[in-house]
Amino acid sequence: MRRLSLAATAALFVLLEPAGAAPPTQSGSADTFKALNLFAEVFDKVRSDYVEPVKDDELVENAINGMLTSLDPHSSYMNAKAYKDMQVDTHGEFGGLGLEVVQDQGLVKVVSPIDDTPSAKAGIKAGDYIVALDGNPIVNLSLNEAVEKMRGAPGSTIKVTLRREGEPKPIDLTLTRAIIKIASVRGHLERDNIAYLRISSFKEQTSTELEDTYKKLKGQAGGKLAGVVLDLRNDPGGLLDQAIGVSDDFLDRGEIVSTRGRRPEDVQRYNAHPGEITNGLPIVILINGGTASASEIVAGALQDHHRAVVLGTKSFGKGSVQTIIPVPGQGAMRLTTARYFTPSGRSIQAKGIEPDILVEPAKIEKIGGPERLHEADLKGALKNPDDAAKAAAIKAAAAPKDGAAAKDPDQAPVPGDVNDPTATAKADDYQLSRALDLLKGVSLFSARAVD
Repeated sequence: MRRLSLAATAALFVLLEPAGAAPPTQSGSADTFKALNLFAEVFDKVRSDYVEPVKDDELVENAINGMLTSLDPHSSYMNAKAYKDMQVDTHGEFGGLGLEVVQDQGLVKVVSPIDDTPSAKAGIKAGDYIVALDGNPIVNLSLNEAVEKMRGAPGSTIKVTLRREGEPKPIDLTLTRAIIKIASVRGHLERDNIAYLRISSFKEQTSTELEDTYKKLKGQAGGKLAGVVLDLRNDPGGLLDQAIGVSDDFLDRGEIVSTRGRRPEDVQRYNAHPGEITNGLPIVILINGGTASASEIVAGALQDHHRAVVLGTKSFGKGSVQTIIPVPGQGAMRLTTARYFTPSGRSIQAKGIEPDILVEPAKIEKIGGPERLHEADLKGALKNPDDAAKAAAIKAAAAPKDGAAAKDPDQAPVPGDVNDPTATAKADDYQLSRALDLLKGVSLFSARAVD
């Protein structure tokens, strides 16, 4: 399948500012120079009169970062080290806790913990606020500074203080940093030969990993898959070209997403190509409040094309596009340059993707009480004539042929596992259970319609 190559980095960063922008007017230039003179005066006053000496480069970096962060929660400035760290993140390996975060009201808000990392194992949840690190409040730190403090040598520890909705007191957790190696796609066979595909984030090879994982699962199922669950819960997003590639894997035609910038001519449209990998199998997409950015593009595209049923709770609602603009020798700017729109033309900015079927997280418990009697429990009940025929058929199938060893008819096949230690759904994952039930129902209905 043909893939798009875009200028993109760690969190849906695309579309560099186009050349040929309209030059400022004379009055606009005068206002700009006046504002720059004000900045120079303040800068000089701080250098000369602040109670302690300050470095010029730190003052400039903080001023630039303040200008960018005042625009929206996703624009910021990265110095050379932070820019290098971000590029490492994009490749999917770094040392730290394994958190995707944004800045909110002066605090660091968790978008989602990354699967199988110290933060996920410690129980940090999407929506938690990080208020202190090693006992030091982070209210005055920039997002980049807070992230830098959370990173460190593997094996070192850090105390993280959280505020969580519904909890009256702060939560203190001590985490041990680790090498965070992100496999962005994992999968296994669920019951009834349903392929479970989990995307934790959109990295450089996500669409290729998805295709490879799906191919392995199809082979394990003997080429007879009944449906696909695409789990995008707590997926904070990532690269736009990978969101387009994943959507393209499940679509044969039509628009996937469009981006619209400041000017009317700044419109980009991305379309699907022939070559849908599942050959029309039913798909259920799982989303929740941690589903953001690139993962919302996938959910929105498949929902608008009626290619998948979206199940779960409303997504995060990040409908903006960031561009990474390198500053030679100084790092880079992360600047919001466009909004994206789903194929039907809707923006999900600050609204999110509404699921087709609302399913809140829940725990399944069996209701206690005495078991009801059935016909088979009654004394003298007639035997079912099918039982004898079934027993004979099982015995014949288990009989050795041509010297082969006898098969155990009670041994059930083991579900296949591709990059996932949990080969079956967790018992308390109610949303996944509902998705599997839905796909099973669709599969049964389709089979009866064909018959």
